[in-house]
Amino acid sequence: MAAKKASASEGKKIDLVEAFAEFSRFKNIDRATLMGVLEEVFRSMIRKQYTTDENFDIIVNIDKGDIQGIRERVVVEDTDLEDENRQIPLSEALLQDESYEVGDEVAESVNFLDFGRKIVQTAKQTLTQKIKDLEKTAIMDTYKELIGEIIVGEVYQVWRSEILVMHDETELSLPKENQIPKDHFRKNDNIKAVIVDVTMINSNPKIIISRSHPRFLEKLFEQEVPEIYDGLITIRGIAREPGERAKVAVESYDDRIDPVGACVGMKGARIHGIVRELRNENIDVINYTSNPSLYIQRALSPAKVVDVRLDEKEKTAQVYVKQDQVALAIGKNGTNIKLASLLTGYQIDVFRETEFQEDDVELEEFDDEIEPWVIDELKRIGCDTAKDVLKLSIGELERRTDLDRETIEDLYAILSSEFEEEN
Repeated sequence: MAAKKASASEGKKIDLVEAFAEFSRFKNIDRATLMGVLEEVFRSMIRKQYTTDENFDIIVNIDKGDIQGIRERVVVEDTDLEDENRQIPLSEALLQDESYEVGDEVAESVNFLDFGRKIVQTAKQTLTQKIKDLEKTAIMDTYKELIGEIIVGEVYQVWRSEILVMHDETELSLPKENQIPKDHFRKNDNIKAVIVDVTMINSNPKIIISRSHPRFLEKLFEQEVPEIYDGLITIRGIAREPGERAKVAVESYDDRIDPVGACVGMKGARIHGIVRELRNENIDVINYTSNPSLYIQRALSPAKVVDVRLDEKEKTAQVYVKQDQVALAIGKNGTNIKLASLLTGYQIDVFRETEFQEDDVELEEFDDEIEPWVIDELKRIGCDTAKDVLKLSIGELERRTDLDRETIEDLYAILSSEFEEEN
């Protein structure tokens, strides 16, 4: 028979805003999840009160901040009553509605406030804890998706070992080792960093940010250089000594775009903003190449390299430079050679030119045989010497320069003859 709803079903509703005020503070939990948690908490109250919740419905209204429980019981003859939770005697049902008959279903509102203070208090504590746990999970999920992205927060606590930063009402940690040595922040300063790790420690989210990570420099370039953001230029490698020096290898997918020039900007306008953010970190931007010998030469900039001997199996490189270039190649405290090794993936050792028998020749020495504009075009792609050019294939030179194949072949013949004469 069809169920009928008792007039008493419009009884008191429990006001979540008043009785469970804590839950309203949590903004990061999706609606469906919150409703599920609320329903489970109140079903737990029902089980404690009635031993079962099978014949109960829970109606959650998040917008109004209230919740209602409905208990369904079957009308039986007074003498047939066996289970007061599932059955209602006919005499009691008729007090609610005179049309009730045996077999009808009676739906009655459950007033949770009548359950007793202990049950209500326990439910309140359970609800608060569950929602706190959900909020922590939501924070974890949100910031995991932001790993590798730059955020801007506000410093609210500076400690010896870390700086605590507030971002969207969430605490982030900038450990000492993730700071640039020249960083000096005070409370309420704005701070820019990249999210590098999100973990749960002692049941609390721990979001780690960094200003020393190579990814931070990469994202700064992406913000300052539209061609990188649009994908026309790609950063192929980064090596950093935070606050001191960095090397960035870039490559363009459009031959009309000079990747180094685009990253530096007119009169250094683009890179200056990055340098300031990194506390005047000296940044070398170089053209990436798949030719390891040429890549190593460029990575050792500003030193000029005479020749490179590679051991690709062991990933080592012997680099030969003139006497006056040794200090430049190694750099202050070995920084230049260290960053070049990190960038290229080769263990680099620098030797003076006198330790190397096969001398190279600067391209300017061929100005009586090679037109100046051809030399300038070769220098544009990083070839300063004859061996720089001869290390590249004709096809690669044709692709990377504006020279035609016939000119490149003539060029090869001129440069090669120089070393044949030496032999």
